[in-house]
Amino acid sequence: MFDVPPEEKSRLEWHLELPIEERDWNVGLIVGPSGSGKTVVARHLWGDLVDQSYQWNGAAVVDDFDKRFSMQDVASVCQAVGFNTIPAWLRPFRVLSNGEQFRASLARQLLEGGDLVVVDEFTSVVDRQVAQIGAHAVQKYIRRNKRRFVGVSCHYDIIDWLQPDWLYDMGARRFDWRCLQRRPELDITISPVPYSAWFLFAPFHYMSAHLHKAARLFGLFVGDKIASVGAFLYRPHTGRGTPIVGLSRLVTLPDFQGLGLAFVLTDRIASLYKSVGYRVHCYPAHPSLIRAYDRSSVWALCKQPGHFKPAPSATACMQGKVGGRPCAMFSYEGPAGDPEEARRVFSYWPGYLGLGNASN
Repeated sequence: MFDVPPEEKSRLEWHLELPIEERDWNVGLIVGPSGSGKTVVARHLWGDLVDQSYQWNGAAVVDDFDKRFSMQDVASVCQAVGFNTIPAWLRPFRVLSNGEQFRASLARQLLEGGDLVVVDEFTSVVDRQVAQIGAHAVQKYIRRNKRRFVGVSCHYDIIDWLQPDWLYDMGARRFDWRCLQRRPELDITISPVPYSAWFLFAPFHYMSAHLHKAARLFGLFVGDKIASVGAFLYRPHTGRGTPIVGLSRLVTLPDFQGLGLAFVLTDRIASLYKSVGYRVHCYPAHPSLIRAYDRSSVWALCKQPGHFKPAPSATACMQGKVGGRPCAMFSYEGPAGDPEEARRVFSYWPGYLGLGNASN
């Protein structure tokens, strides 16, 4: 029908050089349009590593991980790639969203895949924002654990997020060594949000969907999309000391996990509360949250739960319990924000904290 000469058109060959053994590296990327030979090259170099597949038959995602790894190992790698919604760990793989499946699969490949992990069609089946954030999370985990990772992808938009040490562009037939750079900046805004915003985040809180009606919510937006929410409550206490506001809930949506956005949110709001005379405490029970706050330079550990080993520099006052659960307690000790900005922000709720009745 089309008069195609088979001998000339049905055979494809690629001739290229990848001098990847000339230097030490952790992250590589083969990128190019569909049909450019990416998978053929990857299979030639790394064989069966390219086509490794994993079975997902468990009643819970965490049950499918190789039993030679501890739950701590599984939790650590899931959190590292931003698959950090604990209720999702307890569901079967088939019911997860595309973004959650992508991160769960990455976690399993990174944990079970040996010293070199090769992922074909890397980030091809997910939203591009999920792809970029996931790529950033992967490279952090690989470098921290001194492993090697090669992504094979048709998407160029992950390059600055994955920060590969080497890159081969199949479209341009070009190999480059690259220098590690800062990831792209995000356009972030933080503002008060109505109580109804909690219903979007409630399914992803690892303990309880309940939120006290008196809570004041603040949202962190990436562009025009809300990514994280923090809920703060006034905490009655005895004596005439500095009044205390507690962080009651802190949730980041799955598509935005892995960038530390929740800590950007809490640090900012805590600084505003401090500027108008309030102390801010948080009471995390989630192990990764506890460790993250313990590493922070602006939060001080005051109480620790029994399952947590603080950094050598931390001083623990006593065991902490909130609502019957073992919780750590941290106090915000960072700089105060601008009190005028705080008054503008808190005026979203007329009369809140006794700061006036101006409308937002």
